[in-house]
Amino acid sequence: MAASESTPTREEEEEGEQLEEDRFVSSHHPSAPPDELFDISTTVDPSYVISLIRKLLPVEPKNVDNTEIRGSNCNNEVVNSSNDSCKSMDIVDDPTKSDFRGEGDEDSHKEENARLSAGEEVWEECGCVLWDLAANQTHAELMVLELAPCLYGILSENNSTICLSVQNFVLEVLLANLMVTQSVRVTEICLGIMGNLACHEVPLKHIVSSNGLIAVIVDQLFLDDTQCLCEAFRLLSSGLQGGECIKWAEALQFEHILSRILWVMENTLNPQLIEKSVGLLLSMLESQKEVEHILLSPLMKLGLASVLVNLLTFEMSKLTNDRIPERYPVLDVILRALEALCVIDVCSQEICSNKEIFRLVCDLIKFPDKVEVSTSCVTAGLLIANILSDVPDLASSISQVLTPQGYPDLPFLQGLFDIFPFTSDDSEARCALWNVIARFLVRVREDEMSASNLRQYVFILLSKSDVIEDDLFDHQFDEKKENESLATSGRKSDARTLALRRITSILNKWNALKDSCEKDMMEDYATNEKICRLLDICHGHTM
Repeated sequence: MAASESTPTREEEEEGEQLEEDRFVSSHHPSAPPDELFDISTTVDPSYVISLIRKLLPVEPKNVDNTEIRGSNCNNEVVNSSNDSCKSMDIVDDPTKSDFRGEGDEDSHKEENARLSAGEEVWEECGCVLWDLAANQTHAELMVLELAPCLYGILSENNSTICLSVQNFVLEVLLANLMVTQSVRVTEICLGIMGNLACHEVPLKHIVSSNGLIAVIVDQLFLDDTQCLCEAFRLLSSGLQGGECIKWAEALQFEHILSRILWVMENTLNPQLIEKSVGLLLSMLESQKEVEHILLSPLMKLGLASVLVNLLTFEMSKLTNDRIPERYPVLDVILRALEALCVIDVCSQEICSNKEIFRLVCDLIKFPDKVEVSTSCVTAGLLIANILSDVPDLASSISQVLTPQGYPDLPFLQGLFDIFPFTSDDSEARCALWNVIARFLVRVREDEMSASNLRQYVFILLSKSDVIEDDLFDHQFDEKKENESLATSGRKSDARTLALRRITSILNKWNALKDSCEKDMMEDYATNEKICRLLDICHGHTM
């Protein structure tokens, strides 16, 4: 009996668990009454999500002054909570922020920090959990659902209660934190949660409809913290990709804001921040035409093209000298932005006539280890095709693609064929590559060449015969569809056909020179079997 009397009852265990949970909740943050609990099918208890949101309610502003929340249980990084959030800003130091305090205040600050540390850790842990949960559509929608009437509130400096509306509760909590916090970690977590919410249609609409929230988000672009800026750019990019992108564009259209975006883009040394800032530009270009109309012209006037050229130059130097894998996505997003710009009327001329851009992308085509940057190489091929369509004579002045005699540069020609294996699912990229190849094969004047020079081009073509065959045969059904769709406009695949005819002409000329060439030269660089096979392939696709 004595043993049974000492064993706690079920009710006592539950009461103890409740007390342990309530230990971290401030007295002015009451628990939700039973009638407010949700009956929603989800992998996470809705009441748990609500309790997490309640724990993010900001404390009195005077209690968070000069407080810097440090990392706790935020070890999982996907599109959610950040592991490297405490990295220093690479672009600027703020001399106005100082950690110096007078000796008379030291003891009181220590006591205050000790009192707040537990609450800060709870805030950050709950914030990171919500950051992760917001990546899931069901959980994200739960966070912005309209709740039953509730008693949530925030204590202001005079201890009066600021009531929160029952709809968009999490957004109002995040907005309140952004308005009062002095901690970059709190700001990062708030932006990170909203960045994940913005990935889903319903929560994104609630963000747009929350009064003043977009303006506060845009204001975060003027922070000097890398991780906060990354999350702000990510959130704004999602907004520009949504159905109400015009409202986001209108919030960004002011000159001082666009200038700040370009300044961060050009001056930061952090690869992730470059990727996110250029990604915001790409979101503008891939959004609705009205967004392009609102933002693109002002950006071009502020020097967007020059910024992108400088970024591309820097990333190409890094690729050539250092080959840092974390920088590969940066190179890719810069090239995608340039490729998008070169087909837009208001800026195509400025981009396509820029010799430095053309020189840099041609260098990328000649880069030997294409597997590491395959996506960037495909984008470079598209960019070159677009540039040559607008400015056909540009190649004549670029030594990277033509020899002094005006013939195509052999490494460049080989590099174009090397990209084909990475374009298996992209018919547009394949057509673009054939377009560029055709333009340069036309410059091969086989009737005027010496046998030694012609042999080098034959060697390149034969060494890539498998690539040519794979592209033509593996995608013959796509070609049929393409030809059917283009037949109505009278435009068959002229570039591919022209390229194959030029290959045929070069090989035929080489065959005609057999008798005048040394035997060893012919056996080393081109067998009759390979030549005949490649000729058959070309004939089969030019009939």
